[in-house]
Order: sequence, then structure tokens, then C-alpha cells
Amino acid sequence: MSTVSEPGGIEALYPFLAPGPVDREAVLADLRESTRRKAAEIVELRRSLVALHAERLVACAREMAAAFDAGARLFAFGNGGSSTDAQAVVQLFAHPPSPARAVAAVPLAQDVALLTALSNDVGYELVFARQLAALGRPGDVAMGLSTSGGSANVLNAMGEASRRGLLTVGLVGYDGGPMAQDGRVAHLFVVPSVSVHRIQEAQITLCHVLWELAQRALTGEL
Repeated sequence: MSTVSEPGGIEALYPFLAPGPVDREAVLADLRESTRRKAAEIVELRRSLVALHAERLVACAREMAAAFDAGARLFAFGNGGSSTDAQAVVQLFAHPPSPARAVAAVPLAQDVALLTALSNDVGYELVFARQLAALGRPGDVAMGLSTSGGSANVLNAMGEASRRGLLTVGLVGYDGGPMAQDGRVAHLFVVPSVSVHRIQEAQITLCHVLWELAQRALTGEL
């Protein structure tokens, strides 16, 4: 296990934390270059998603809008950073800026008591599937976010949602992982990157695009 005093330890990532004298100007130059490079990466990745997913984003948004017009609710879920993004998506759909139309939406990771109970009594791999089994109705929308596409609880939730007649929307990274292999998701959007940071940044952009397109479809503009 590396320490701050070993080569390649934490000072390799955060040189300003290393003991001893530090070349402040060199550190700042490295930070500027790292920031520039990361900004360029996310801009390039987001632009590539237009060609990759544009038509399917429109198709998905139209189906979501039709579901919302019929009274559907949105259930969004994920783990870690993806859970935070799922909650942000729910906030956007349920409490949009005026005059956009609000949609009933629920983040499945918001209830700590429920999550811990299901994890302890049933198993963490079913924390989202069991909620959809109890709450989901045919025609509702289930949106799962995963960087790897292989999170067992997200995959199980997508399977449960499909069996119960929910419209399924998945956002994943890398090559799509298991979520892209068995056709369990009606609308799948893969962010082709191996960086968790870039994947999640692009996924939240895709979610905002879906919201904007769904709003246009709800008003008949799309």
C-alpha cells in the first residue's frame, strides 16, 4: 500500500500535499494543463454523443412524453455518483423552471431507512427492483444510471421494470457492459469513455437533453 512518502503515492496525485519544498509554479502549471485537458475531453465527448445518439434521444423523449401525458411517473436510480445524478434528474423533471411542465418523479435511493432495510433483509442487489415491484405501474418510466452497465441492483431493477411493463431508459459508460447485452432496456445510451468522471458528466448532459426534448414533445413542438 502506497503512502505519502513512497514514489507514486498520494503526492503523485496531489503534489501540494507532499512534505518538503514544493515548486509552486510547476504545480500550478500542471493544474492548469490538467484542467485544460479535462475540459477539452468532456467537450469532445459531448459533441460525439450528438452523432451517436441524436435520433434515439428524440425517439426516447417522445415515448417518455407520451407516457407522462398518460399519467406516468419517473423512477430514477443508481449507485454513488450515479445516485446523485438520478436525484438531480428527478429534481429537474419534478420541479422544472417555469413554465415547463412538472412530472411526478421519484429517486429510489432517497430513503435511507428503506435502503438499509432492503439491503439487510433482502440483499443490496434488489434494493431498486423491490421498490419498482411495489411502486411501479405499467406505463411508468424507469431510468437507471450506471457507469459500468454492470451494477447488479440496476440490472435487476431494469429487468423488473421490463417485466412490469415500464418504459426503461438506461445510461451507461464504457462499452455498455451487461446492460447492453441482453436487450432488457428499451432505450440505452452508451457514453463511450473509460473515465468515470467523463462518463458521469456526459450522462447528466444526456439527461438534460432528454428533459428538454420531452418538454418540447409535451407541448407538441417535437
